[in-house]
Amino acid sequence: MTVAVALVVFRLHEIHSLKDKRRIVKSLVEKSRNRFNVSVAEVADQDVYQRASIAVAAVGNDARVLNSLLDRIIDFMDSLGLAELSTREIELINI
Repeated sequence: MTVAVALVVFRLHEIHSLKDKRRIVKSLVEKSRNRFNVSVAEVADQDVYQRASIAVAAVGNDARVLNSLLDRIIDFMDSLGLAELSTREIELINI
């Protein structure tokens, strides 16, 4: 069994309130969850206006498939154009 986790950090330009940030983060999280059926959540920087840290997690048998899945999810989030992709980290944990 392999657990795949990605941490994606976005920069949010021209955001001046947490309400605006929450709207963007909620859209990124829900669209990714619905399209790929994975666990997605904002995991850090909740009080920082112009940065959003979002984690994605999936479990499966094949590490290559999971790595590819996380790459597609990150590319999908970036393609939405809601925020600028700043950092992406993927970790695969074999159990």
